[in-house]
Amino acid sequence: MTDLTEQQQKFQQQREKQHKELKIQKEIRQVEDDLVIAIEKILKDENSCKNLEKSQYRNLMHVADTTDSTEVIKNFLRYQLGRDNKWGEGKNSLALQIIDDIDNLLKNKAQEIVEKVKYSDKFKIVWLELTRRYLGYGSRRLKYLKPDKDNSYRNTNQKVN
Repeated sequence: MTDLTEQQQKFQQQREKQHKELKIQKEIRQVEDDLVIAIEKILKDENSCKNLEKSQYRNLMHVADTTDSTEVIKNFLRYQLGRDNKWGEGKNSLALQIIDDIDNLLKNKAQEIVEKVKYSDKFKIVWLELTRRYLGYGSRRLKYLKPDKDNSYRNTNQKVN
């Protein structure tokens, strides 16, 4: 009889965990607009990323996709900032603005989500997921700002910011 009760408890715990993880995913989707708006504020126009090459942003995306640490992502951005000025210069550099969003906006959003769902064990995972999405939206914005040379629509029509 106790075996059945233990099995039922384990099953119930698994269901609760799955339910919380689904709620986390729902909450992440709820803040996606905030992520898009934040990265587009940094990548507002071609001047904001004029020196940045697509390959450098692709490298950032690769780092974000292959690590489980937001600190590694920020470390990569600081490294890039130290190499040359393609990520900008000084406090208003693109790299430092992204780091600031990771440390403040994204971290706070992650904290709000895990508190709302009551699943604080997942804080780092949620923070990393928000960071990856944020950077992904930045990649899309950069593609818009720096289209391929053969993009006839973009090259013949007015820009929409």
